[in-house]
Amino acid sequence: MRIRKENNELMEDEIVLIADISDALAHPLRVKLVKYIMTQNGSMTPVCTKDLVNEFGYAQATISQHMKKLTASGLVVSKKKEKFSYYFVNIGLLMQYVDATKKFSFD
Repeated sequence: MRIRKENNELMEDEIVLIADISDALAHPLRVKLVKYIMTQNGSMTPVCTKDLVNEFGYAQATISQHMKKLTASGLVVSKKKEKFSYYFVNIGLLMQYVDATKKFSFD
């Protein structure tokens, strides 16, 4: 029988989640991309790569590399429609990350 640890103690899966999402957000542009996509998603505006290129002024290849990192982490979901990929922030995963980081302390 496994005894459950206290609720405020980080579980191994939460530690991995913090590490993975923090790594995905480790570049300032990726933080800006997530914030922009989340804002656009909130107003029901679809976001594709060309929108990100226009908004941030980086080359398409640069935006694509950053989006690859964000989608690999699961923080951003990509849905293909015709020749475009549309991006959505995975709010559920973001909230799991926020909750896990709230438990994190140096006590």
